[in-house]
Amino acid sequence: MHSRSALRWTLACMALGVLTACASGPSSNISRIPVQTADQTSKDGLFTQTVKWKHAKPDCRGDCPTLELDSLVFPGVPILTELVDHALAMMTGISDSDAPPYATVAEYEDYFWKTAAPRDATVMTAKTRYRNRSLTVIELNTWQYLTGSAHGISATQFLNWDNSTSKVLSLERVLQAGQYDGYVAALKQAHATWVASHPDAQNDPATFNRLWPFQVSENFGFTDQGLVVKYDSYQLAPYSSGQPELVIPYPALQGILRPEFMPAA
Repeated sequence: MHSRSALRWTLACMALGVLTACASGPSSNISRIPVQTADQTSKDGLFTQTVKWKHAKPDCRGDCPTLELDSLVFPGVPILTELVDHALAMMTGISDSDAPPYATVAEYEDYFWKTAAPRDATVMTAKTRYRNRSLTVIELNTWQYLTGSAHGISATQFLNWDNSTSKVLSLERVLQAGQYDGYVAALKQAHATWVASHPDAQNDPATFNRLWPFQVSENFGFTDQGLVVKYDSYQLAPYSSGQPELVIPYPALQGILRPEFMPAA
């Protein structure tokens, strides 16, 4: 699932020309992660409005496919509204190699009604996970159930939006030069902490580590506490574990993140 998510996200960002924030940003002497609580920082950042609906296939009787959207629009930043819409649509692709034949949620809906089986269902959601004056972090999720399957298929992706440059922040952009290995090491330590508290791992550590080894992910989002790295189902644990989240606290990222992305002293 991770390779498909990465492909979908790359296609989504390339299509809108906002893959990475390559332009010069604010001075590295200015922290973009204020020392505040989540409740305080969530009051800052871009203005958002919700768009929420649930549709069933038109003119269908009995068991009917359904499509549900719980997303965001950004009235002052139309390109971000388009990016969220496009990314959610692209995250519904199941194939590893073929790009979906649609580019927006509206186009996906037309495609879905033409191809969906009676009990197929798709849910697409977008929410702000973290906001301050400098950054807006959006968490995107899709869940798809295909008729006859044992359970649905989920996918997740963070979008770290630079409010000042109107671009997406890639991992490369927020790390200090040559510190990718440092990021991996910090993520691995966060994984070890997470495994130590997982009930299945506590019951049988050797079997759990053999079946569910550590995997590197670049699906990161800023929070007040540190970077949160989120995984799709089946990447780090059984389906019953949902979409695992690993948190790398800011102290563990000292010397790894660029200074402007560390909390203010």
